[in-house]
Amino acid sequence: MTTPWLDIIGIGEDGMAGLSAAARALVENAEVIIGGERHHKLSPGVKAQRVSWPSPFDAMIEKIRSFKGRRVVVLVSGDPLWYSVGARIGRAIDPAEIHYHPQLSAFQLAACRMGWSLPDVETLTVHGRPHEQIVSKLSPGVKLLILTKDATSPKTIANLLCAHGYDNSPMSVLAAMGGSEEKRFEGLANDWAHEVPDLHTLAVECVAGPDARVLPKTGLPDDAFFHDGMITKRAVRAVTLAKLAPQRGELLWDIGIGCGSVAIEWMRAANEARAIGIEPRSERRDLAAKNALALGTPALKLIDGVAPDALEGLKNPDAVFIGGGISQRVIDYCFGLLKPNGRLVANCVTLEGEAILLAAFENLGGELQRIGVQSAEPLGSLHSWKCAMAVTQWSIVKPWENTS
Repeated sequence: MTTPWLDIIGIGEDGMAGLSAAARALVENAEVIIGGERHHKLSPGVKAQRVSWPSPFDAMIEKIRSFKGRRVVVLVSGDPLWYSVGARIGRAIDPAEIHYHPQLSAFQLAACRMGWSLPDVETLTVHGRPHEQIVSKLSPGVKLLILTKDATSPKTIANLLCAHGYDNSPMSVLAAMGGSEEKRFEGLANDWAHEVPDLHTLAVECVAGPDARVLPKTGLPDDAFFHDGMITKRAVRAVTLAKLAPQRGELLWDIGIGCGSVAIEWMRAANEARAIGIEPRSERRDLAAKNALALGTPALKLIDGVAPDALEGLKNPDAVFIGGGISQRVIDYCFGLLKPNGRLVANCVTLEGEAILLAAFENLGGELQRIGVQSAEPLGSLHSWKCAMAVTQWSIVKPWENTS
């Protein structure tokens, strides 16, 4: 049985006084304490060797491992596993070697200050991440608790709220919670002008104005996207996303991403869902990047190239969508690297593409469908049905390998 040798301890604004007796004893008896400048200031009077976070930060893991065999404490803010470095350490060092000691998180403290029930709140961080990600969370009545980048974040977020019609949304900056210097700043998005400390948590209650466009997570209307006419239309996109079945943290390869509609909805559909789009045309990559920012998925990664060559070296996907550049070579490559239980969906509108999908269906199985959509259109003073171009869709779930 592995014995933990590393203690990761959450500490708050009340410093050593706020720690449990056990956690305090670990800090007081540590030989090495690793943390940021703020954490060291919150734990004075301890004789341990003090180590600051290394630069670059990626060197942190090897630095921590170098102290194995000594009494090592890592100090972090609040809960070590909630948008904290503790989670990063736990992905690199066997969790069986770590003992976590949580403190009240900034989210818990902020929820108490606001009188909000945490299960009813969206929690996210823009520390080290684009602020535009909040856009995918915007909806009337939604409450957001946001770990911010620095003092500029509230104004940046206020501008995003106003740009999407949420001008009258109340905002509260909560700084130094639980400490003697605790402060609170309040205002509306449309007139936010406070100067605030760098370290704080932002609370936002989304209030939609008359100009706000309330969008679903998925099933976005086609005109929500910037596009050149070449877009997976809403009805077909809905069927495609249902087959791709996005799950938390999963990775999608979008081959021939175009304006990005499928990848963007994939990312909006599940927390921390990731997507990589392959597209050789720069003007279409530009459209996808523009849509990703506008619709709250700024982490969408775009690659200039043609599949399958452009896919070399990428992490294996949980799902693949082929919306352009269909070939047997692309299908074989993607299906070969697809994770077990992964989903592959390919759409086409040409006879040549249909022949490729028919061959894939005959060789691998799965499901082959033709999707036809008709919409009411004006016909003189009346209306008639107009047929969109039929889409042939092949989809398959990769089975688990039998290793018995």
